[in-house]
Amino acid sequence: MSERKIALVTGANKGIGYEIAAGLGALGWRIGVGARDRQRRDAAVEKLRAAGTDAFGVPLDVADDASAAAAAELIADRAGGLDVLVNNAAITGGTPQTPTTVDPATVRVVVETNVIGVIRVTNAMLPMLRGSASPRIVNMSSSVGSLALQTTPGVDMGPVPAAYLASKTFLNAVTVQYAKELSDAGILVNSGCPGFTATDLNGFRGVRTPRQGAAIAIHLATLPDGGPTGGFFDDGGTVPW
Repeated sequence: MSERKIALVTGANKGIGYEIAAGLGALGWRIGVGARDRQRRDAAVEKLRAAGTDAFGVPLDVADDASAAAAAELIADRAGGLDVLVNNAAITGGTPQTPTTVDPATVRVVVETNVIGVIRVTNAMLPMLRGSASPRIVNMSSSVGSLALQTTPGVDMGPVPAAYLASKTFLNAVTVQYAKELSDAGILVNSGCPGFTATDLNGFRGVRTPRQGAAIAIHLATLPDGGPTGGFFDDGGTVPW
C-alpha cells in the first residue's frame, strides 16, 4: 500500500456518491468511482480529474457476484490496495410502495441492491481492507430505517416506500454485525444518514444539497484510529436505531 489513501465509492457517478468521491479526492485521496453505467462513470471520472482528483473508473454492479470480484481485482491492479469502502449505491424500488400493496418482487430487488449488494461488495473488498493501516467501511443508510424514530409519537417519516425503509433497517443491522466481527481487525464500520437530500432517488424533493449529504460519509471515512464503530450517525451526531 502507498501512503496515499485509496477509497472505493459505489454509485459514485452522480448525486451524493459523486460528492463523496469529490470530497475525499479533495483530501488528496485516490478514488475508485464505482458505477454500472459506463458513460456516466467515465463522465464522473473526467469531471473529478478536471477538479484535481486522482480518480479512476471501477465497473461495478453491486447485484452481481462476478462484477464485485472483478472490481476488487481491478482496484488491486490499479491502486495496490484499499483503505476505505463507501457503500453508497442504492435504489428505492419506485412508488407507491405500502406494505399491503407492495409486490414481493420489488422488495426482493431493493434488498438485493441495498443490503445484499453491500455484503457482496464488502466481502469482495475485505482482503484489501485488512491490509490497510486504517481501514474504514461506511454504509450509507437513512433515518427512515430507524425503528426508534418510526415508533416515536409525533415523528412523521413521510410517505417512505416500504421496501426501501425496511432495506435501510436491514442495512443498519448488518452494519452492527460487521462492526462486531471486524473489531479485532481495527476496521471501523458505521452507518451514515445524509439527511433529506435532493437526488434523483427522491425526485429531487430533498432540502439538502448532495454536497451536504456527502459530509457524514466523508466524516466517517476519515475517523481517527480508535474512533466509533458499529454506530449510526448524521451531521447532528448519533441517530437512534
